[in-house]
Amino acid sequence: MKQNLNSKTQIFENLEDASLKLVEVLPSTKAQDENWLIVAISLNAIKMAEVVANKLQLEYDILFFEHIFAPNNSHNPIAMVSELEEIVMNENLIESFDIHEEYIYGEAHRKYEEKILQKVYKYKKGELISSLKDRNILLIDDGCETGLTALTAIKTAIAAKAHNVFFSVPVIPANLESSLETSTDGIYTLYHIANFVDTDFYFKNKDNASSEEIKNILENSKYYLPFKKEIKTGEEQI
Repeated sequence: MKQNLNSKTQIFENLEDASLKLVEVLPSTKAQDENWLIVAISLNAIKMAEVVANKLQLEYDILFFEHIFAPNNSHNPIAMVSELEEIVMNENLIESFDIHEEYIYGEAHRKYEEKILQKVYKYKKGELISSLKDRNILLIDDGCETGLTALTAIKTAIAAKAHNVFFSVPVIPANLESSLETSTDGIYTLYHIANFVDTDFYFKNKDNASSEEIKNILENSKYYLPFKKEIKTGEEQI
């Protein structure tokens, strides 16, 4: 059951522990009956998606993103672009810094070409995310701090005509959960925290995935959709 936490306490042993606990609050039977598609929205979330997919016997995919930073400030994200070129902007920051939208769109295109497509080729062999049209989508991440990635993922899924969009995360700031609820068909989380520190703080061992570890997970997964498609195509050619 979702709990309020005001104390600054480490909750999870690692990403696998968080994933197994998150499965317990997901509507497993409903997800299986409706054949939900799990979508990881960060590299760490791939480890979580693999665990959840195996437990629920559901397919999963990945959606990639890149931050767009303020001019002359590489530590201040003002927007984000997704793999399907949807953009979410922080209107308050953009207005405060008097940044023109032309800059945002220009940077979004550059990040898409230079960063996102590189990840798509590296982890999905050049194939963009599977069709989300009419699917029930379960977005999953290891944490949620500013909400920018979550909002961009939600906007992307809606624009791709997903039937329902759900968001799942082990731990989330309480105020952010309230704002995201209006954009989704449901949020599944274990803890919403009033005085949120940062995601890593709530893990004893965050065990962030290396590039090689992620590739190994995907190549050996029974539920990673892009590679399942590749297997099916090969079988049809035999």
